[in-house]
Amino acid sequence: MNREYTDARDPYQKIASDIRRGILRGDLEPGAKLPAVVKLMEQYGNPSNVTVQKALQLLKDEGIIEGRPGKGVYVRQHGQQAIEPLAYMAPANAGEPYKWMTEASKRGQVGGARLLDVAVVTPPAEVAAALELEGMEQVLLRKLLLTLDGEPTELTRSYYPLSLCEGTPMMENRRIKGGTPALLSSMGFPPRESVDDVSAEIPTEEEAVALELPKGMPVLVSFRVVYSDDRRPIEATLMTKAAHRYRLRYRMRVDTSPKGLS
Repeated sequence: MNREYTDARDPYQKIASDIRRGILRGDLEPGAKLPAVVKLMEQYGNPSNVTVQKALQLLKDEGIIEGRPGKGVYVRQHGQQAIEPLAYMAPANAGEPYKWMTEASKRGQVGGARLLDVAVVTPPAEVAAALELEGMEQVLLRKLLLTLDGEPTELTRSYYPLSLCEGTPMMENRRIKGGTPALLSSMGFPPRESVDDVSAEIPTEEEAVALELPKGMPVLVSFRVVYSDDRRPIEATLMTKAAHRYRLRYRMRVDTSPKGLS
């Protein structure tokens, strides 16, 4: 059965979405000058000047474009950062910073991490199930805000079974040298496998404030469960990324041998 559906968004949001898609897909390269407002009005069916200006302001708020007084509006030298989750799986080597910072430096960026909270909490149902907890068992929560070149880019909430954490530096309100994966590995619980569920969601107020999100901007939410030997779950992490700053990249080998295709 066919049914009619119309886009109920405001006109300025539709215009911003079209321009944003062209920038993120490379049709408008960094440094490119956008058409004048009059030209954009013609291109999008003659909406009002105010509508086009609101669309451009939305993209400026997202950091995608910038106005140069007396010159026009240009695409910024800034785009979505392709992140490969597998690059962050292995623990940092002794004396090295977080994998997050190491990978950022390879891209010519400065990565940072700020510890926001360390607390014993009752976990969300999804976390309790992932960590195979029983009853009202509590967990350790470590919450961090990650930055790239000083801009907030990811809010990370990591949950750990108390049986692994008690009596360790994980319980202390301070960052751990090399990160918790390095500490867990030194304790005999190296990460062997991780499973990620990724979704696009509307941010909570906490996420919107922490990530300084423009109005109406969705987030990428990755729920990762990390397993050690014997597939023991040792960590469940909710990673919320600013969607206009990130895309996820996965590399997969395809077995084209007769056996692999059978």
